[in-house]
Amino acid sequence: MKKFITLAKKLYPINRSITGKGVVQTLKIIKNKHLHKLRIKKIRSGTIAYDWKIPAEWNIKDAFVEDESGKKIIDYKKNNLHIVSYSKKINKYVDKKELEKHLFSIPKKPKAIPFVSSYYNPFWGFCLAHEKRRKLKGKKFFVRIDSNFNYKGYLTYGELYIKGKSSKEILITAYICHPSMANNEISGPVVATFVAKYFKNTKNKYSMRFIFIPETIGAIAYISKNIKNLKNNTIASYNLTCVGDERNYSVMMSKYGNALSDLVALEALKKLKIKYKKYTYLRRASNERQFNFPGVDIPMTVIMRTHPATYPEYHTSLDNFNIVTEKGLKGGYTVLKKIVEVIQNKIIPSSTVICEPMMNKRKLRPSLSTGKIPQDIRYILDFMNYCDGKNDLTKIANFINLPKNKVTKLFRFLLKKKLITDL
Repeated sequence: MKKFITLAKKLYPINRSITGKGVVQTLKIIKNKHLHKLRIKKIRSGTIAYDWKIPAEWNIKDAFVEDESGKKIIDYKKNNLHIVSYSKKINKYVDKKELEKHLFSIPKKPKAIPFVSSYYNPFWGFCLAHEKRRKLKGKKFFVRIDSNFNYKGYLTYGELYIKGKSSKEILITAYICHPSMANNEISGPVVATFVAKYFKNTKNKYSMRFIFIPETIGAIAYISKNIKNLKNNTIASYNLTCVGDERNYSVMMSKYGNALSDLVALEALKKLKIKYKKYTYLRRASNERQFNFPGVDIPMTVIMRTHPATYPEYHTSLDNFNIVTEKGLKGGYTVLKKIVEVIQNKIIPSSTVICEPMMNKRKLRPSLSTGKIPQDIRYILDFMNYCDGKNDLTKIANFINLPKNKVTKLFRFLLKKKLITDL
């Protein structure tokens, strides 16, 4: 059974935005069909989240444009990309000049319907293929948008927590706020769903947290409510986007490019013998922007097949199942699954003491000081300086310039002395 593409095609037609029934419907399908313990949570419209405010919940029933003969020339029900997301209600005749002010198309991609949104400014509009826009005739057009804004509504997201032996967590995010686009939108939630489904049935060293959130405002709202736990417990985090095509594999590094999440992603790809493209954080595009931002400082790495800005179908109706395939989605799944497996097998030491430990009372250093630190004590202190819960043994070995086998012996020795713990 082609399980990846089956779920993708089930979610694809749903009209999602940053709030509304489409998001709820998407989450319920994932919960009911695959992740029964997924918790669907809500944040009230108007809630302040740092510099932002949760907008009114937006829903739409119908939207179309008719020509003078009464023929529908743009119809939201034929493709939900036809409507500008968060368009306000309208029900009137307009002349062609006014209509043109509210139409969006891409001259260089004449067959594509673009994705356009206006989340925070009152507006109405339609999107259409440029080749159809050029053929519009007539002087008057009837425009109808049957939408509503509920200022007592909610922003909705999904969260699944998989408890491991340790309370330290691997965080995986995917966004659920775009209408029908297969790679840019659907691939992330699909891959995250099946990776979560796999690991919920395994014994895990580290706990895992999967969140399905609207882009930007969803991430900001989630962080504002959970920042303490994120800072205290996250050891590695990943955002999934555009992981369903077959063109290539890509990794976007976290802000400084040296986080555990970065190194593990590259290690996993190497183990899988996969060629990939590596991007710096300066090419950021999605929710990694919020987690890496100052004040949050949760290093987040992005796992992709093709970078969003590098494929021509991005943010258009051409982003469909000609691009996203079972093989492409399975490839994204394989990479993320391997990344998690690598982390689950990592030893990440953390010091049990604050400041340098007193070596004398542990009989690890002579009580008489001559001003020289014995080399074995120097190795111990060098090792412990990097036991901050952020580095695995390989990374520490590189920092202190010791072979991995010697670092492993130091780890076992200090663990026995209860000077460190394994997270």
